[in-house]
Amino acid sequence: MGEMIKLTTKDGATIGAYKAEPSGKPRAGIVVLQEIFGVNHHIRRMADGFAAEGYLVIAPALFDRVAPNTELGYGPEDFKQGMEIRARTKLEDTLADIEAAVAAAAQAGVVGIVGYCWGGTMAYAAAAHLSGLGGVVAYYGSGIAGMVHEALKAPIAFHFGERDKSIPPEDVEKIRAAHPDSALYIYPADHGFNCDPRPSYDEQSAALAKSRTLAFFAHNLL
Repeated sequence: MGEMIKLTTKDGATIGAYKAEPSGKPRAGIVVLQEIFGVNHHIRRMADGFAAEGYLVIAPALFDRVAPNTELGYGPEDFKQGMEIRARTKLEDTLADIEAAVAAAAQAGVVGIVGYCWGGTMAYAAAAHLSGLGGVVAYYGSGIAGMVHEALKAPIAFHFGERDKSIPPEDVEKIRAAHPDSALYIYPADHGFNCDPRPSYDEQSAALAKSRTLAFFAHNLL
């Protein structure tokens, strides 16, 4: 359904991105932010899914500045490699990459962001630093609790798994306390419950989170 395109950032860098278009006129734009495994088959499928719901979708390759064309699986070695690449990224650069993706998606109108895992943390960072977003959805971002002091410029919704060892309950409660008016959902699932190639995939939780995400975007991306 989609294709790889190039994006140029405000600081002159060039990164790749997966672009998925709906069959008809887009209802709005969505930027999909990757896990630490790159814009792989799973992230492309997520983008295709939102395009099938009527959105123009851009999934920027957020590792391209430090490790171009990264596309990993979900084994132990993939996880180790993804963590190493992520450690070499800089928040300022990643935000510039996301901003370029938002600009590309804005041809469809209002833009929302949805991010998974590391992308969930980056979605929160984008909501704090980038202007003009219609709404942001963050799936189990382990770095969010360390950013809750930052004021957000867009509505946000959160998805967490109650068995997620990387995000302790006290972190979730810290996020809830910082954003009492935002939707925060907790599922009987582990980290990565939305990702079907992972052993932690939970079909029911993923389906419920997706329905809530789509409802959030339908309400905010007008």
